Amino acid sequence: MTISSIKHRFRAPWIIFWVGLALRLACIVIGHTYRIRVPADHFGFGWEMGRIARSLALGQGYANPFNGPSGPTAWTPPLYPLLMAASFKMFGLYTNAAAFFLLACNSVFSAAIAPAVYEIAARCFDANGFARRGSKVAQPVALWSAWLWAAYPAALQYAIHWIWEMSLSTCLFTWSLVIALRLRARVQGPGQRARVQGPGPRAQGTASDDEVRTLDPEPWALDPLWALFGLLWGLIALSNASLLLCLPAAMIWIVWPRLRSPRTLLRPVAGAALACLTFAGVMAPWVVRNERVLHAFIPTRSNLGVELYESTLPSHDAYPWGSAMPLWAGDPEFRRYVRLGEVEYARVRGNEAKARLRADPGQFWRFTRDRFLFFWDDTPHADEKHFGQEFLRNLSYAFLSACGLLGLGLALKRRVPGAVLMALTFLLVPLPYYVVTVQARFRHPIEPLIAVLAVYLFRSTQPGKVAS
Repeated sequence: MTISSIKHRFRAPWIIFWVGLALRLACIVIGHTYRIRVPADHFGFGWEMGRIARSLALGQGYANPFNGPSGPTAWTPPLYPLLMAASFKMFGLYTNAAAFFLLACNSVFSAAIAPAVYEIAARCFDANGFARRGSKVAQPVALWSAWLWAAYPAALQYAIHWIWEMSLSTCLFTWSLVIALRLRARVQGPGQRARVQGPGPRAQGTASDDEVRTLDPEPWALDPLWALFGLLWGLIALSNASLLLCLPAAMIWIVWPRLRSPRTLLRPVAGAALACLTFAGVMAPWVVRNERVLHAFIPTRSNLGVELYESTLPSHDAYPWGSAMPLWAGDPEFRRYVRLGEVEYARVRGNEAKARLRADPGQFWRFTRDRFLFFWDDTPHADEKHFGQEFLRNLSYAFLSACGLLGLGLALKRRVPGAVLMALTFLLVPLPYYVVTVQARFRHPIEPLIAVLAVYLFRSTQPGKVAS
């Protein structure tokens, strides 16, 4: 087996990406989803990110996240607002053409997740002989998982309806997991492969230890993939900073096989240092800008105190919804925000939130419990509140969660390579949302893994035997 063929077995057929992209674009065109509702002076067109993008397009800088002038901001990370600003410059403020461009970009990001899903499944399951069950194709779990992501309606809804960062963040995050799996394979080396071989025969096209040595003669060597890993995580931080809890966990997981052998630990640690330097280089312009403009150290975003305050209000019943700031520019609360400045306003609101939490810790734990349950088994209610539609939405959402969690449990039990990384992802990604606020879209970054684990779960079932 040649080096190119060893690498090729982890690559998804291009048809999956193109079908996924065509399906998403067709939904946008046929459903006219690019016609954005425009109440409150187009605030629904990207919400705070849309307002910041408008300010950028008008030459007013990264500022004014609400309906009135309020000055410089770091309310949201800059990556998606910059993309929105580019669309406004090319196609006009809040136009259908700008909306179509952004939804088309979302569709590219969403469809590009399918090849990542394929590689995750191929590396973790198919290459190790898990869940093959007499399949005639070399990569059954990978193939079904990628097609599920490409065509399942729940996987494409945010790309075709929402002008927000979900598809971009999920694409970057999923590919960061792919790079983590590649790095772990090189750090771990060929000697570990036999111990994680799944039940049944080796998958067709799976490399032997000698072939892996040919591909990676020095599995522990400093690898340019570390720089790519740091680059992806820098972009993730500039898109959805809540995912950053997974970064240190992923890095520890990658180098873990070498921690027991100090003599071979130096190069993995050097690789991790390279990733950190790349990450810092990507983040530096944003951090320096915030220090100079807002006169504070703000590594990602500035509104945590405000969000925490909103999460403690009894009137929200654990689920803050909508804008954290009044949309009328003359509202006294908005004027207070402008007068204090964003950084000071967030600090004051954060202190008020902490005081409320100290006064009633029981409410915090009740709200945290409710948000935990919502994250895994519920969806927001539609405006029309049609019982049939609500039932199907909730059933689909909860069913996918159950399949993903059961698949993860089975993968951990069978010691599937990568199962620990998936478990850390399932554990860490939701934590900020349990504590502060939760919506169905916050689960989207782990839904590619849910798709893989759901397919693995169902392919692991065995036909029942009839007693004679």
